[in-house]
Amino acid sequence: MGVAAAAAGVVPGAMPASSSGFGRPGMAAWVPSDALGRRLLCGTEYGTVRYVGSVPPTAGIWLGVEWDDPQRGKHDGTYEGTQYFKCRHPKGGSFIRPNKANFGVDFLTAVKDRYTVNDERDVQHGTENTLVFGKKTVEFVGMDSVAEQQRQLNQLVDISVRECAVSHAGQKEEISRTCANIRHINLSKNLLSSWETVTAIASQVQNLETLNISENKMKFPSTSTSVSGAFSKLRILALNQTDITWAEVLLCAPGWPALEELYLTSNNITVLERPDNVLQTLKLLDLSDNQLLDGNQLHLIAHLPRLEQLILRNTGISSIHFPDAGFGCKTKMFPSLKRLAINDNKISQWSSINELDKLPSLRSLQCHNNPFMDTEKNPETLRQLIIAKIGQLEVLNKSEILPAERKGAELDYRKIFGNDWLAAGGNWNPEKNKPSEEFLAAHPRYPSLCLTLTIKCPENPEQKPVEKKLPESMTIQRVKGLLYRLLKIPGSELKLSYESSKLEGKEVELDNDLKPLQFYSIENGDCVLVRW
Repeated sequence: MGVAAAAAGVVPGAMPASSSGFGRPGMAAWVPSDALGRRLLCGTEYGTVRYVGSVPPTAGIWLGVEWDDPQRGKHDGTYEGTQYFKCRHPKGGSFIRPNKANFGVDFLTAVKDRYTVNDERDVQHGTENTLVFGKKTVEFVGMDSVAEQQRQLNQLVDISVRECAVSHAGQKEEISRTCANIRHINLSKNLLSSWETVTAIASQVQNLETLNISENKMKFPSTSTSVSGAFSKLRILALNQTDITWAEVLLCAPGWPALEELYLTSNNITVLERPDNVLQTLKLLDLSDNQLLDGNQLHLIAHLPRLEQLILRNTGISSIHFPDAGFGCKTKMFPSLKRLAINDNKISQWSSINELDKLPSLRSLQCHNNPFMDTEKNPETLRQLIIAKIGQLEVLNKSEILPAERKGAELDYRKIFGNDWLAAGGNWNPEKNKPSEEFLAAHPRYPSLCLTLTIKCPENPEQKPVEKKLPESMTIQRVKGLLYRLLKIPGSELKLSYESSKLEGKEVELDNDLKPLQFYSIENGDCVLVRW
């Protein structure tokens, strides 16, 4: 709101100011001495104090606030030609009187307010032996109120004080004395102003494993700091919508030696840097809703040794490429990556899907809402193409890929692109099979979709067994033609059969020259027996 409006007495309703602050000389006692840079609430609106002082010609102290919601503001911090503070948004700021600001409460006050009896407020229906823990009601016999509350707080393991206006840690060691068994804390959407405040709270929680401090616009260290032991056991950390940069993540990361899951959505992260000797225990990383500069940024985090799940929804990436590996080879990047989510991006070329086959451990992919999916109108065909292109995939868009579906998808893929393969120099005869580089770039998995079979001549032991790759769609007649040339057999009539480990020593005759190999359910590794 504008200064003139305030001077005229037009002040919007707000939550009462906290009395937990410390006075500054010449200022009202309810303005904290460290108000500049602090987070505050005014009614239901969140903001950050960017200015504390007078605004002539009006009397008294004003707080210049940059609002999280720019529509709450009036200007950019400039009034009557004087710039008092700066805002990211041209109308993201305004001035309020200090008595309209809520600077929040300490952590333990919020915990007690949410989890214990407060006078008569939480005691329901007049029962003297009932304690309300949020929505959970616990009954006690002959409860001594204060002692029982203390005992129960000490038993709390999982605490949520979301939207409780927590702004500071409180008195030193008070948290550890009162809530000694906390392991999981949700501190999202509070009034935390700095990472130091988070550290001050966490340092009093000896066995902290999970911490959610999302939706707190806070200041993070800009230079290397001494490593605190506050997060030594932390496994899961959520920093969504905190305005943290990747550089700040790396500065804080030495203090997270056991971290396994890191959530960093909606932070305006555009560039990444290679983590050196940090985040080496990380198994899950969520960078969704950050507009990355390009897909090559991923190369900078590609050597996290234990990373199993990478979530990249709506990151603006238009391509994925692993330049260290050629067609049909596996990349050394992302060695442990099993689950990848690239939904809601700008990937328009199938070549990026081909690249995903290079990931050695990939088992699950989510890729909805990318332009490449518009190239095929039939969703079933689209799914089959993706399955055929990524050989080790077991789950696609949250739906399991059964063996029969994969087999059908790969067979159809060979049929659809079989003529293209022949036109590009492909041949049923392995000696003449030389498909072009262009074809292999578009269909790098095509050669591997052939069956690898061992050819044996049981009645001619001097003929050594040979291994050959043959397409499942190859007819028995074509197989015989190949074997005549391969084994240099005179014009005798060939009799073919095959044996498999699944058939326990039994032979199956390949007696119909017009049928393809897949008709007989031949699989990779089976043995074709040749007699004449």
